Amino acid sequence: MSSQPATVLFGAFDRHNFGDLLFPHLLEALLPGRRFDLRGLAARDLRPFGGHRVAPLAGAATHLVHAGGELLTCTAWQAAVMLRDPAEVPALVARYDADPDAAAAWAAAALGTARRLPYVVGREALMAGGRLIFHAVGGVEWRLLTPVQRAEATRALRAADWVSVRDRVTQAALGGDGIDAALCPDPAVMVAECFGETIRRHQQMGAVQVMRETFPRGWIACQFSADFADDASLDALARGLAATSRETRWGIALFRAGAAPWHDDPVLYERLRLRLPAGMAGVFPSLHLWDICALIAASRAVVSSGLHGRLVALAHGLPRVSLAPPQDSGRPGKVAAFAETWEPEDLPRSVPVEAVEPALRQALAVPADVLQDTAAHLRARYRAGLAQWAGLLPRERHAQ
Repeated sequence: MSSQPATVLFGAFDRHNFGDLLFPHLLEALLPGRRFDLRGLAARDLRPFGGHRVAPLAGAATHLVHAGGELLTCTAWQAAVMLRDPAEVPALVARYDADPDAAAAWAAAALGTARRLPYVVGREALMAGGRLIFHAVGGVEWRLLTPVQRAEATRALRAADWVSVRDRVTQAALGGDGIDAALCPDPAVMVAECFGETIRRHQQMGAVQVMRETFPRGWIACQFSADFADDASLDALARGLAATSRETRWGIALFRAGAAPWHDDPVLYERLRLRLPAGMAGVFPSLHLWDICALIAASRAVVSSGLHGRLVALAHGLPRVSLAPPQDSGRPGKVAAFAETWEPEDLPRSVPVEAVEPALRQALAVPADVLQDTAAHLRARYRAGLAQWAGLLPRERHAQ
């Protein structure tokens, strides 16, 4: 029997979001010999989707690791809404969107915490002598936080034993507030190495096998968020995808990378499918983590508005194009920030929907060895970053 208390892995893996579901799997695989207690803001069982059973953070932790994701700038209002049933969200937005003070009070009551940035936990949540780690977290909108929010996060980060971030935009923003953060790629760059066999198994079964039979020449995997709901965006995306599909004779596999509120809307996928020639596109029905990974890994290229669609493609050495939101007003974006930090200049970053076709052509022209070398380089950088703090945590000991 173990005599070593578990280390808390803390993050947003209490909601159905592709990247957040991945993080605990990856850290468990990469840090064998440790026991982890998975905590978020709400009790959830996401095992039917390939995730984990998660409990709310409560009591003092022995050690706590922020496991990744855009945690540094997720406000209480955003977190609380994303943990609700999607059917409840329109009424909540109508009631609170124009009243920030009321929204904050509702969010605090809903989450059971007064933290303004609830996925940022400070040393007050630890037992004496506990280790506090921020691992490959993101915060590209750091400068858009209110002074009170930024001060709260700054206190937690300055008290940490280790802080690493996944892009230079976040690193520079924290540095401006006197926080020294190391650079470490997102954990998802390790998915092919850690779970290649699982992914290959899912390629030969279920929804992915159906897609293989539907598009025997291959497919472009495409994901986009609810930000692309307007007709002009859907029309432009359909034109770009159709042109590439006609040229390559590949199908279009439309997949959702998350079912949490403000993520991917299945209605939009059907609207896009109907804009494409008959038989050119199919909506991938599965929301299971490993099915999504398998669909991406078996694709010819990936078009995605989300970061982790891009990163799973990166891990498998695949061409990739990211979609910039149509309402982009110059706010920093986590996808572009990651790509500019880690990826070759030959690969397109975030592009407007009108540029999908030329961006895909550019991505498909990048030599395969460049794509594979990038994946290998980021795996090495990730392992180096992980090693810098992993030794701070105890390995599991067993009672004699």
